[in-house]
Amino acid sequence: MLRSLLLILSLLFSLPGFSATLLVLGDSISAGYGVDRGKGWVELMQQQLRNEHHVVNASISGDTTGGGLSRLDTLIEEHAPDFVLIELGGNDGLRGYPIHRIKENLRAMINLIRLADSQPILFSMRIPPNYGKRYSEQFSNAYSDIAEEENVPLLPFLFEDIAANPDLMLDDGIHPSEQAQPLIAERTLKLLTPLLNGDEY
Repeated sequence: MLRSLLLILSLLFSLPGFSATLLVLGDSISAGYGVDRGKGWVELMQQQLRNEHHVVNASISGDTTGGGLSRLDTLIEEHAPDFVLIELGGNDGLRGYPIHRIKENLRAMINLIRLADSQPILFSMRIPPNYGKRYSEQFSNAYSDIAEEENVPLLPFLFEDIAANPDLMLDDGIHPSEQAQPLIAERTLKLLTPLLNGDEY
């Protein structure tokens, strides 16, 4: 009896701390477009967090907020994430989709995530002024608007200096190069770690 009790106690004390599952729902920026397999910033985060938390990369190149919304239910059911990082909208903006539709899709994703008792996190995005300065400003403001209205953690746009450095961008001028991936991972981890560990953001 004593031996069994000691075994149970040893198992209890050897249990690891809370391990969160983070689902990254993104487009080519998170999918690692143009980067060797395993060297994208999400994969680098996976490697750094593997002993503490579980990171699932559900990003698809070319995806939009509408596409992310359409597959979110299945992803939540499959992975039961504690956190969902939404890195979507760039392709919507590059195609000139209406701002109100982008906001509606982001809001719908946030609601679905919360219904699953998970924590949504928004990743700020920006686009070049292909459709004029007014549209690009409305696009970037959409993220802060939604974050404030829905009381959702908002990660700031992390690519401003990266986009200004040709060595850190692919030739298309849209996607960060392989050299930029560790920098993005480091910056994102610094912001996400307090959330994953249950601290205040």
